[in-house]
Amino acid sequence: MEIFILAFFALGYLVLAGADIGVGMALPYLGRSAAERREVIAAIAPFFLGNEVWLVATAGVLAGLFPELEGELLSGNHTVVVVLLLAWVVRDMGLWLRGRVPGARWQAFWDGAIVVGSWGLALSWGLLLGHVLLGITGPFAMLPALVVAALFGTHGMTFAALRLRGELRGRAAVLSGGAGEARTYALTSAALVTVGVLAGLRLPLEPSSAGVVLVPVVLTMMPLLVAAQAWVWWTFRHRVTGPSYL
Repeated sequence: MEIFILAFFALGYLVLAGADIGVGMALPYLGRSAAERREVIAAIAPFFLGNEVWLVATAGVLAGLFPELEGELLSGNHTVVVVLLLAWVVRDMGLWLRGRVPGARWQAFWDGAIVVGSWGLALSWGLLLGHVLLGITGPFAMLPALVVAALFGTHGMTFAALRLRGELRGRAAVLSGGAGEARTYALTSAALVTVGVLAGLRLPLEPSSAGVVLVPVVLTMMPLLVAAQAWVWWTFRHRVTGPSYL
């Protein structure tokens, strides 16, 4: 049961947060002006904070139920984890601060922070997954990292195609081809899940004895998280019609 809980949160994060990471990576392509970029950001505005909860939950499950695995992952990938956290902060700062001052330079700077932070997140996850899956370190580790980053980017583009309208939708849908946005999004989601599952199969998953206490608590909270996520998706199921609060 402990392994199922870890997989549930980790894979949920990859699929859900992978979409807003990918949108951030593609922001310069999707939004050619300040107004367009703000509309693109509106596509992820209702979701990105809730998506991050899945990462926090994954970290909590690792610390509580798999402390040895957590220590092994952190000690072997300390630099990558630090870069990942910094990229996370930079990306979120960009999202929160870009609209706080009505100046073109200010907004352009924080739009750049969103792009840099999103690429940093994607490449960091790619390095981590590549290390776990293939055991690659050093310069060659960038090869699988770029593949994973491309998957994040494609996932984000298909999500943007589901959320945007008009010319913005057309740009985002360039990768969907004849399959349609929903089908392509399902395919990229399945690809991210597959990468996550393969990485999980390579990990030494030995739960701690704390599961006797923690598992019932987590199982009680999981339906609440799923219900909240479903409510957000249902509430914001329609395409973006204008800028958001960001």
